[in-house]
Amino acid sequence: MSAQEISAKLWNLCNILRDDGVTYHQYLNELTFILFLKLSEIKGFEDEIPEGYRWTHLKSIKDNKTLFDTYRDLLANLATQAENPTIQEIYTNASTTLRKPVNLRTLVTSIDELDWYEEHDRDMMGDIYEDLLERNAGEKKSGAGQYFTPRPLINVMVDLLAPQLGQKWHDPACGTFGFMIAVNQYLLEKYDYLYRADEVRNFQQNEALSGVELVQDAHRLALMNAKLHGLDSTIYLNDTLTDFGKSLRGYDGVLANPPFGTKKGGERPTRDDFTFPSSNKQLNFLQHIYRSLRKNGKAQAAVVLPDNVLFEDGDGQKIRRDLMDKCNVHTILRLPTGIFYAAGVKTNVLFFTRGKTETGNTQNVWYYDMRTNMPSFGKRTPFTRTAFADFAKAYTGGISLEDVQQAYDGSIDDARRGKIDDERWRCISREEIAKKNDSLDIGLIADDSLTKSEDLAEPIEIAREALAELEEITKELNAIIKELG
Repeated sequence: MSAQEISAKLWNLCNILRDDGVTYHQYLNELTFILFLKLSEIKGFEDEIPEGYRWTHLKSIKDNKTLFDTYRDLLANLATQAENPTIQEIYTNASTTLRKPVNLRTLVTSIDELDWYEEHDRDMMGDIYEDLLERNAGEKKSGAGQYFTPRPLINVMVDLLAPQLGQKWHDPACGTFGFMIAVNQYLLEKYDYLYRADEVRNFQQNEALSGVELVQDAHRLALMNAKLHGLDSTIYLNDTLTDFGKSLRGYDGVLANPPFGTKKGGERPTRDDFTFPSSNKQLNFLQHIYRSLRKNGKAQAAVVLPDNVLFEDGDGQKIRRDLMDKCNVHTILRLPTGIFYAAGVKTNVLFFTRGKTETGNTQNVWYYDMRTNMPSFGKRTPFTRTAFADFAKAYTGGISLEDVQQAYDGSIDDARRGKIDDERWRCISREEIAKKNDSLDIGLIADDSLTKSEDLAEPIEIAREALAELEEITKELNAIIKELG
């Protein structure tokens, strides 16, 4: 059975539990608690869990009420009784949303009966969990979309930065740790033979990758996601924009999709080391990211940011100027709409490299417009990695998306880039940007949507999705009304 088939079976169990009042997001948390116990049996670290809470013991309990009582006791006490820090963190403040013992039995039995390996014995637990996270993010009612960056975008960002073994990579707003897991997968595939060496593997699994997450539920999912992918990475439950974040420095690479919006009440960050503190969280994250990179002329970052970061006046202008002084902001990708779960959000990816000096590092910025006159991605037009084929070729100066992981080392060659013939690809000098008050909100091609009726597809698609969601809500309300009599 494939990873997607297994994850579909696990996800469909949520429908069975709906009458127990369990939401999709709560269900994923519930699955995490139970899957970790099964994982400990498969991976051979069950002895790190107190004997009365182990998977082999739970599944052997015949009485449903006894099983349920044991499970609730496990959730209440495992964080304090276990010695392993990851186990402690995953089960901190754990509780169950299940109310019926028979539903817990359904979960335990179903999970135990699944075949977690493909025919060639490849461990699929990480793939299955990633698919569950994506399904959860796709459910608008779960609210999890804010923690999830589409996998095709993550993979292309990683491929183009081309991480190396021995480097330290970080995500200061890591959600479910998707970027760092993609870095690890990239290294496993590209350096398979070298990765097998004990010293290399230990560094990659324990020290190379790290992250910070503010929300406890997302932090729990991140820890589980890392563990299922064979990583014991440090994932802090904290706020990067507080004084805690001042210690997060010296990275070879940063990949991030910081949360959108402003701090509550419009207050500024509590850190005292920001030259330009702002109520705009993305601007503060951007400052943190470029300051956290090593000053060796090689450390690099790719960050997803909304349009307002490119044009905001005041502190925004000062931060962009500081960024272009300290870093070579060599590429800005104007992303299409419809790829994130909040409809209409306009985003970009900024690619930059930290310089050795503090001034004059950006000479030219290359723009690629994937937004104008593009299809609206959604349920009717799936967003896949192939959408980035032309961008990847322009970014690398001629290397195709199929070959980028094997043939690209992350270097930027302006001469090769200049030979790419693509109307969406253009170079704008630092001098031109300065004339626009350091606004980076440029690089879009002519929009012919006003003259083409087919471009009504995007609002029509948004309306269709809204109508489908309204119909689903109506069905649920009718069911509740019927149940109440």
